[in-house]
Amino acid sequence: MALSDKSSRQSLIPSFLYSSSSTVYTSHKSLALDKTMLGAAAAPARSNSGVSSPARNFVVPAPSEPGKIEMYSPAFYAACTAGGILSCGLTHMAVTPLDLVKCNMQIDPAKYKSISSGFGVLYKEQGFRGFFRGWVPTLLGYSAQGACKFGFYEFFKKYYSDLAGPENAAKYKTLIYLAGSASAEVIADIALCPFEAVKVRVQTQPGFARGLSDGLPKFVKSEGYGGLYKGLVPLWGRQIPYTMMKFASFETIVENIYKHAIPTPKNECSKTLQLGVSFAGGYVAGVFCAIVSHPADNLVSFLNNAKGATVGDAVKKLGVLGLFTRGLPLRIVMIGTLTGAQWGIYDAFKVFVGLPTTGGVAPAAASAATELAKA
Repeated sequence: MALSDKSSRQSLIPSFLYSSSSTVYTSHKSLALDKTMLGAAAAPARSNSGVSSPARNFVVPAPSEPGKIEMYSPAFYAACTAGGILSCGLTHMAVTPLDLVKCNMQIDPAKYKSISSGFGVLYKEQGFRGFFRGWVPTLLGYSAQGACKFGFYEFFKKYYSDLAGPENAAKYKTLIYLAGSASAEVIADIALCPFEAVKVRVQTQPGFARGLSDGLPKFVKSEGYGGLYKGLVPLWGRQIPYTMMKFASFETIVENIYKHAIPTPKNECSKTLQLGVSFAGGYVAGVFCAIVSHPADNLVSFLNNAKGATVGDAVKKLGVLGLFTRGLPLRIVMIGTLTGAQWGIYDAFKVFVGLPTTGGVAPAAASAATELAKA
């Protein structure tokens, strides 16, 4: 073999794999090769002069840990969608009894005069099973809503941050939270609306249907497919302000907790502490959500309960003050607990799949950190 051929072939091989001595294939260098193939740092190799020099890996390590999801990748948005399904579907199903009493207090205040008496009337007339009437449309409807709400929120938050640029995204982060959550909720309510219409009818008209399987055909037969979306505009009126408050206030509250209440930076806090912050921030945000969206919630319940009912009919029967106050204490308890649990479940799922918890970092900073990690 020509000397030039030998030199060029050796130049393609890492230096620690060959030597001028006869001890080329020593156990020490085999171990270094094994470690290199596994992606670990190779043990220092010795040159002919006996001086240690760092070995060079020929297997390039992945930019993120094995099993972790890359931020803002399709897998990231899929994980956020799955987390939204779990957080919204499970929590809304769990508070079905509270939702039943709330809806009936809104529709028939003469009969369901208070929270305690409402539960008593419900139990007396329908028994224990009556507390969970409508749980199937609740589970399916809010699972669909949660999927769109959380998945699209993460998408629009990143999209609007990129449009604004790093400086403006940090400066106007609250506007980005508001715009991202409103955009997501428009889509989410289209998914929720048919299930919500059937749910309210099943819950407030005893004998109408047992649940979704027989309630949906009856509803369509009575009012047509268009009737399923009769409450869409009031639903947007209820849910869009609710979700804007839910996400923007949550992000702001969590950021301030990490800034003022916890001396340790977020990325140095334990996952347990971060999830506790998520629940606390979610609960406080939920109280604000309930107050902001309550009048529209009364309208949705009224319109879905009576065929041909209008907003004017609701205002006439409930009164302006009634729109803002009827059923509000119960809704504050329900929505506060619900929202806190949703953020807790959502962030717990994100931690489970290897993603960071939500909040505490401005969108531009998060985006910049992701780009740096990819570099």
